[in-house]
Amino acid sequence: MLIGCFFLSVCIDFSTFVFYSLAPIMITNAQQLQFIKDSIETIPNYPKPGVLFRDITTLLDNPPAYQATIDLLVERYQGKGITKIVGTEARGFLFGAPVALRLGVGFVPVRKAGKLPRETLSETYDLEYGTDTLEMHKNSIRENDKVLVVDDLLATGGTVEATVRLIRRLGGKVSEAAFVIGLPDLGGIERLQRQGVNSFTLLEFPGH
Repeated sequence: MLIGCFFLSVCIDFSTFVFYSLAPIMITNAQQLQFIKDSIETIPNYPKPGVLFRDITTLLDNPPAYQATIDLLVERYQGKGITKIVGTEARGFLFGAPVALRLGVGFVPVRKAGKLPRETLSETYDLEYGTDTLEMHKNSIRENDKVLVVDDLLATGGTVEATVRLIRRLGGKVSEAAFVIGLPDLGGIERLQRQGVNSFTLLEFPGH
């Protein structure tokens, strides 16, 4: 019998108590990944017929899933010498900035043309119908910065390729490009490999 006596001579018989969770419950990375994947809703025929849209807003609306996503990215890059994280407008901000904060490094936003106030560099990339332009502040990356690119999704890889070109023009070295979702059928992994960039995805989904 274990008796505990406290202030004002109140004694409690601890032998009558049941203690739960004496050891931490271990959750594997595979379980975390499945939990994250289950939190992402798939919307068929959006934004056009035949497309399966992977909606990360349902992940963002699920704090444990969002936290697990950030935790897994931080776990991968902790202690890897990353000095800057670059995120592409707009969903790259949602994952890149929290990871940068946890790693204790600066976060650099890449935005569409005309959205950044100071002097910028720009890169144009191809869309399905036409082109678009991304910009980065000229003083945001230093020579030999070890840079991690973070975005929500890797599809064809066009925006990430343009982002990599901006980083390299400023003297940065791209360590890796990390994504929450990869769509391997669309060729983005191979496109980045041709630029000498390794890509990492937490999750993969088939199709478009």
